[in-house]
Amino acid sequence: MFQNIDIDALSAAKTWTEPYRFLIAQDVLNHQSTAALMEDFPDIKVPGFFDANQLEIGARFRSFLDEIRSPEVSKIVSDKLGLDLVQKPKMITIRKLSAAKDGRIHTDGPSKIATMLFYFNPEWQEGSPAGRLRVLRSSTNFDDMAAEISPVVGSAFAFRRSDSSWHGHKPFVGERRVVQMTWLLSEQDVERKARRGRFSYFFKRLLGA
Repeated sequence: MFQNIDIDALSAAKTWTEPYRFLIAQDVLNHQSTAALMEDFPDIKVPGFFDANQLEIGARFRSFLDEIRSPEVSKIVSDKLGLDLVQKPKMITIRKLSAAKDGRIHTDGPSKIATMLFYFNPEWQEGSPAGRLRVLRSSTNFDDMAAEISPVVGSAFAFRRSDSSWHGHKPFVGERRVVQMTWLLSEQDVERKARRGRFSYFFKRLLGA
C-alpha cells in the first residue's frame, strides 16, 4: 500500500516524554521513491507554509501526501504520542523557502493537537546550527535543548502540542523544504487556517515576498 513511506521506519521512531512528548524518525521515505519525490516537490516561489490544497502538486508528490493522511500513519503517531488522532481532521501545509524571521520559538496554538514534519533537503550545512529544528525547554533560550533535528530528506519529527511544547530553529534564509501535517480539534479550525492561508499566499505572491 505504501509506495513512498517506509512504515516500518516510522514505527521504529524513538519517542521522548521530556520536556514534552515527541518522536524523531529517520529514513521514513522508501529509498526507491526519494529521488522522484524530491524532483516533484512543489515549486513555491515565496517563503512560508502554504496549504497543499492551493498548490500545484504533481501526481507522485500527491501520492506521498495521500499516504501520510492515511489512518495507518495517524495510528502510529497516536500510539507514540499518547493520543487518538485517527479520526481527527488534518491539514497539510508545505514550505520550500525560509526567511530570516522564520523559526522563532513557539509552542503552536491550542487548536492544534499534534504536528508532524517531513523534511526534503538533500543535505544540510555541516556544523551550522541554522535551520536545524530544536526541541526546547523554554521560550527564551535556543541553546537549552533536548534534541536537534537536521532537516535532511527522510527525517521526520512529531510532537504533542502543549503549553510547554517549545520548538524552533535559528534563522536560515534559503531553501528549507518541509511538509507539515497537523491534527486539529475541529473542521472549523481547518477551514479557519485554510482561509487565512489563502489570503497570505495571495498577498505574498502579489508582493513577491
